[in-house]
Amino acid sequence: MPKPLRNTLLVLVPLILITALAPLAYQNKLLLFNFIVFMTLAQGVNIIYGFTGYLPFGYVGFFGAGAYGFALAVMHLHAGPLVAMAVGGTCSVLVGLVLTPLLRLSGAYFAIANLAAALAMAEIVSNPALVNITRGPYGVSLSGVFSPTLSYAVSIAVLVFATGCVLYLRYSRFGLALQAVRDDPISASMAGIHVVWVRTIAWLLSALIAGLIGANFAWYVSVFYPDNVFSSDFSIYALVFALFGGVSTVLGPIMGVILLYGLYNYIGITEPEYFQLIYGLLIMALVLFLPNGLASLLRRWGIHVI
Repeated sequence: MPKPLRNTLLVLVPLILITALAPLAYQNKLLLFNFIVFMTLAQGVNIIYGFTGYLPFGYVGFFGAGAYGFALAVMHLHAGPLVAMAVGGTCSVLVGLVLTPLLRLSGAYFAIANLAAALAMAEIVSNPALVNITRGPYGVSLSGVFSPTLSYAVSIAVLVFATGCVLYLRYSRFGLALQAVRDDPISASMAGIHVVWVRTIAWLLSALIAGLIGANFAWYVSVFYPDNVFSSDFSIYALVFALFGGVSTVLGPIMGVILLYGLYNYIGITEPEYFQLIYGLLIMALVLFLPNGLASLLRRWGIHVI
């Protein structure tokens, strides 16, 4: 069996089994669903940051666009949940197309512009003048399609899709081209790589992943407000989880979510007065001693993280 295929099976099969069987062992399905959401978002961040070097502080904009694309399809087109999810993903990709000029920026300029775009989308959606379309600041209720069991199962499929995309980038020539562009775009261009196209494809793929899980989130919770789906917490947590685990790897972001989001739910609930201190110290340690994430530490111990 070829190594890429073997690695794919080693990652995806256990991932599917664990996420599918977890509700049997743990009854808090909302918490399990949040784990899936953050794993998926962390993989989306992994694609745009780990393979291109763009730091998306406004990544939540794609998530919110997917959620509201789903809501608009259900409310105004009376679409079924799966069709509405496709509409939500398409909306995020369209937003990504509109924002492709941001890819001309780099570093902090891109991060700030991306964040500003997400804030602008949130303001547009919550505008009271659009209450007949988006329900404005008054929130969306989609009780007619509420189905936590089915939406949880579909979220697993979205997570598998996102992880499969990262696996493909990890072992394909296209993924190598992306990393070459990330490391030295001028040399990559001289080697025949179309820098603009490969960056744009990665950008739109990450937008699609965020849009699909955003639409799935809207389906699962069925009642939400603009402040919920455009909260900067989604961007910040996804970035921290991906960086902690190690970007440019397949398992790194998943490990980051399991460890940090698990710690968040344990300490933040049982010992809230110590949570901010411990979380802050962890992030400082990451920046100072593990700039390449937990995956780099495991490599030092002789453990290869794909």
